[in-house]
Parts: sequence; C-alpha cells; structure tokens
Amino acid sequence: MPMPAKAPATGMAGEVLPRHVAIIMDGNGRWAKQRFLPRLAGHRQGVEAVRRITKAARTLGIEALTLYAFSSENWRRPEEEVSDLMGLLRHFIRSDLDELVRENVQLRVIGNYHRFSKDIVALVDDALARTAHNDGSILVIALNYGSQAELAAVARTLATRVRDGEMPLEAIDEAAIEAALDTRDLPPLDLLIRTSGEHRLSNFLLWQAAYAELLFVDTLWPDFDEAALADAVAHFGRRQRRFGGL
Repeated sequence: MPMPAKAPATGMAGEVLPRHVAIIMDGNGRWAKQRFLPRLAGHRQGVEAVRRITKAARTLGIEALTLYAFSSENWRRPEEEVSDLMGLLRHFIRSDLDELVRENVQLRVIGNYHRFSKDIVALVDDALARTAHNDGSILVIALNYGSQAELAAVARTLATRVRDGEMPLEAIDEAAIEAALDTRDLPPLDLLIRTSGEHRLSNFLLWQAAYAELLFVDTLWPDFDEAALADAVAHFGRRQRRFGGL
C-alpha cells in the first residue's frame, strides 16, 4: 500500500523538506560536447554527480531519492553508448555498494531491469538483498523504466484481479492504482527536478508527479552539486501546496 501521508519534514534550520525527491538527470552529453570530449566522459561525470547528490540528500534529511538512470527509450541510443552506460552501472554498483550498506541506505529499483545482461541483473539482485534491511534513507534507481509501461502493467494487473474474481470492478480507484505502482512503498513524490534546461517529464513518474512540485533548472547534470540541491529544497519550502484546496 502507498505510504501514509504525514507532516512535512523539517531541516536543521526549520525549513520544510520534501520527503521524496526525484531527478531527471539530463545534460551529460551536452556537458561533454561543450568540452570537446566524448559522451562517455559526460556520463562518467554524471556518475560523480550521482555520488555527490545521494550524499547531499542524506545530509539534508530527505527520506527517498529517485534517480532516472536508464529509461525504456534509452535503448534507442547507439549500441556503443548503451554499452558504455551498462559499464558505468556495473562500476557504480561494485564500487559504491559497500558505502550504501555502511550508511544504512536501502537501495530499490523501479523498472524492468531484468532486460539487462545476466551479470548486471545478478549485481542488482545482490545489491537489493544486501541493503533490504537498511532502515535509513532510500535510494531508488529507475532502470529500463517508463511510466506509461508502468501504468499499462498496473491496468493489466487490476484487470486480471477483476477477471479472476479477486476484486470487484468498483474497487479500482486511485488507491488501488497506487498500490500496484512500482513506487507503492515509497513516500508520495514531493519534488521532481529536471536538469539541463529541458521542460518535460520524458515518461518519468507521470502518475506520481500529479501533485509534485516541478523544478526545471538550466544546470547540466554533471555540474549539479550540493548547493544546487539545497537551492532546490529551499525553493520547494517556499511554495504553497494546496492540493486542489484554497
């Protein structure tokens, strides 16, 4: 079931904190192009940004951080680039898993990562198992994720339950849909950030973003740092969230 709503968290200075932040990490290629470097160099710097921001999120007290690492549409990229991204994923898991365990971070994955090669699936499964009982902050990695595919899967699941007599048709409501989403055990999404100046969601957390605050920044992802995240959190704290009310 979806995690129950509760009072907003507050930081050390008393500011309102988002419980759940999601980031569309965009701009690695442009970062590299500006420096006359191969795209792989941009992706490598993007991984460094991931390390910075995951630590910064823990320091700020954010409960859950979801990162759009590999979309279901990214398979359309050149084969060499996809291979480079898979290599970086392997390296990140192998080099950073011990720290996630030490820092009491629970790793989760949304999306169909089983489409990846067997060795990556094994690495992800091991990482999920080793961090499953951690009860600190939550780091969610979206791998081979697409929100439309997620919603289609929810529709199939609920339709099957109705067909098999497990639930009446009338029981399909917002709560039933949320309970079948990949994010069902996470806090509601409060803040969605996209870097690099683009202003679209790119098939990411479409249902979950219904009442999230959206923030689009010009900073390219490899340059997004602790101060940029703190600014985003401060921006969130200044917004008035009415959820359709007055």
